Amino acid sequence: MLSVESLTVGFGSKPLFSNVGFVINNHERIALVGKNGAGKSTLLKVISGLQEPISGKISHPSDFTIGYLPQVMKLNDGYTLWCDVERVFKKNIELKAKIRALEEEMNRRSDNNSEQYLQLVEEYSNLSDQYTISGADGYEAQIERTLMGLGFERSDFHRPTSELSGGWRMRVELAKILLKKPNLLLLDEPTNHLDIESILWLEKFLSTSGAAVMVVSHDKAFINNVTSRTIEISCGKIIDYNVPYNSYLTLRKERIEQQQRAFENQQKEIADIKDFIERFRYKPTKAVQVQSRIKQLEKIVPIEVDEVDRKKIHLKFLPCERSGDFPVICKDVAKSYGSHNVLSGVNLTLRRGEKIAFVGRNGEGKSTLVKCIMNEIDYEGELKIGHNVKIGYFAQNQAQRLNDEISVYDTIDNVARGEMRLRINDILGAFMFGGEASEKPVKVLSGGERSRLAIIRLLLEPVNLLILDEPTNHLDIESKEVLKEAIKVFEGTVIIVSHDRDFLDGLVSKVYEFSNGKVKENIGDVYDFLRHHKLESLNGLDNLVNKKDNQSGAAKKGLDDDKNRKINTDSKVSYLEQKEKKKKISKIEKKISALESEIEECENKLSELDNLLMNPENSSNITIVEEYSSVKNKMDKLISDWEIENENLDNLKNEI
Repeated sequence: MLSVESLTVGFGSKPLFSNVGFVINNHERIALVGKNGAGKSTLLKVISGLQEPISGKISHPSDFTIGYLPQVMKLNDGYTLWCDVERVFKKNIELKAKIRALEEEMNRRSDNNSEQYLQLVEEYSNLSDQYTISGADGYEAQIERTLMGLGFERSDFHRPTSELSGGWRMRVELAKILLKKPNLLLLDEPTNHLDIESILWLEKFLSTSGAAVMVVSHDKAFINNVTSRTIEISCGKIIDYNVPYNSYLTLRKERIEQQQRAFENQQKEIADIKDFIERFRYKPTKAVQVQSRIKQLEKIVPIEVDEVDRKKIHLKFLPCERSGDFPVICKDVAKSYGSHNVLSGVNLTLRRGEKIAFVGRNGEGKSTLVKCIMNEIDYEGELKIGHNVKIGYFAQNQAQRLNDEISVYDTIDNVARGEMRLRINDILGAFMFGGEASEKPVKVLSGGERSRLAIIRLLLEPVNLLILDEPTNHLDIESKEVLKEAIKVFEGTVIIVSHDRDFLDGLVSKVYEFSNGKVKENIGDVYDFLRHHKLESLNGLDNLVNKKDNQSGAAKKGLDDDKNRKINTDSKVSYLEQKEKKKKISKIEKKISALESEIEECENKLSELDNLLMNPENSSNITIVEEYSSVKNKMDKLISDWEIENENLDNLKNEI
């Protein structure tokens, strides 16, 4: 358990927050939220011991350990990927080396009955017990599982870390922190450099980990799936909500409405007191009452209303001429780098007005196909760009193309046209460049700030095909909503490369999955794709990488397995197999029936809770809100299980 007491943190004369306190209990999973600049990252640094507070203290047991992943890290070169991660287990490795040295010495000596030999045996026994109890013997398997969960291939294990991109090196640091198994994990935007599969793996890891977790993230789906408590930094204070993020949004809205009403009532009270004082200040008969009112006024503690940006910015892309019916057509497009095949046989036809997503593990060719479309790299096959297509492209390195020598405001003023020039300050404010920040020179901006500025530029260019490669990595939730709404009403065609499920949800109608050099079309939104993807992986997604290695490392065995699978597929299902499948069908049907009964119970319970919450007296009752959230989550899980079992049932019936 970690305790934060009377903490004041800030820079200069104005503190970010004052006299705050809270407790992080064992196994808790907390979302730390607040507007940009509220002090979220600073609080994580203070808790981790990297920054000193102005006052206050942080207490925890002496053996309590903390793992901290910042947004930007100083990375060390000079190691291979495996050796760098293996350093986490330095003590285990040293202990193992001592044990081996003792074994060699005991084997070399012949004085088995001497006192010195018995001392060696005792030391060997103690160290061996220590090694076994610590679970150190399985550290290599832990490293492998963690690295592969974060998207690395076995072929990457012995690559120098200096060859890895910034995003992949961040994953190395995340792997090292997770493998240390600290009591508390502090994660600052951990999903920025992860693909969807790696985010899902991280969600599962954190949910089953014994560590407490405090996470700052702008990925709403991630924090909803991982956390169950929300701490907000607002107006220099900490507000602690013991509910998940979605429930926090509801409670926060209610709390601000209550604050606003209390503030308005207090302002009316203050106005009445001041009015009384002014009216009777010079009347001797009212002197006592006037003095009483003055003292009453002095004792009033002003009510603060939490900072809320009530301005809703609606942006639209500038109108552009209509493109042809098929902006992009790919026929057997392929791309290789030497012997490494990135893409092969890609066939894709994009219709005007479609909004699609490219998803898949990092390194599977998403950005490569985008570069082919942009004609930035050579490729094989045929790729046609349609009639009158004007492309707006946001690359992952787009931020580096900005002019360093001008200000943020001038960067946008140079591309804004018409009425947009009158709204530059509003637009900049929506993307966190309000006030003095708009006058900053571009050259002093951080990587994230440059990315946001590049997106604003893109919003102001007249295009009819929009290609966005990881556009949300450095946007907060509000900025992502502004961009998402702009894309929704965009009349042109859109290709989005992204791992942000919440951003893609409701935005795209097709998902193209990149895997093993192939591109597969999936009709539906990103959550349709994820449900289908999970279903396909029930019988061995965890072994997917192992299958790849087996195919490359044992080609003959793979050919034999393929041959056996072909024989089994072509042969008729025997009577015994049919009988076994019918048993499975019966079992699944019973499970579906049970799930339907549980779903009905949940629906009835939610209806009861809805009626309770409609009563104004219960609108802010945390117990009822928590129960409602719990039942809703349970029902969502039951419905997901019901869909999976029905799909399994259909598959079994088709096999008979």
